[in-house]
Amino acid sequence: MSKSVKDILLGVKINKVEGNFWCRDKKLTSLEGSPETVEGDFYCSFNKLTSLEGGPKIVKGNFWCHENKLTSLEGGPETVGGNFYCLDNKLTSLEGSPKTVKGSFNCSYNQLTSLEGSSETVGGNFWCHDNPKKFTEEEVRNLINVKGRIIV
Repeated sequence: MSKSVKDILLGVKINKVEGNFWCRDKKLTSLEGSPETVEGDFYCSFNKLTSLEGGPKIVKGNFWCHENKLTSLEGGPETVGGNFYCLDNKLTSLEGSPKTVKGSFNCSYNQLTSLEGSSETVGGNFWCHDNPKKFTEEEVRNLINVKGRIIV
């Protein structure tokens, strides 16, 4: 049986959350019904998500979607004010990544063979280790403006 954020909220639509929104470990298969803007952190890890469609477009804090079954980042937030962690999924591409991540970005433990489509700017560190392709720091820096360290 499918389960969405909308089900958890009993059909109530919330456009903006002033603080954090945690829907982790709820066996969710969809983010449909999520708030459009989250002023704090959005935590949807440890679910059964294959897509970020229906999730918030703006997250001013951290966005955690690790340890799901994501095959795409399409439909995810356009901007993240903190860290963006999409590690330990089934991603083959970073298409749909937030344009800007002001904190760190972690896409380790996926099925990535390319970093095309990744965020343009990452204000913190960038992790991309334990993917089928072993990326180099030079490859990362050629594609992404990373302000911090790169962990390959």
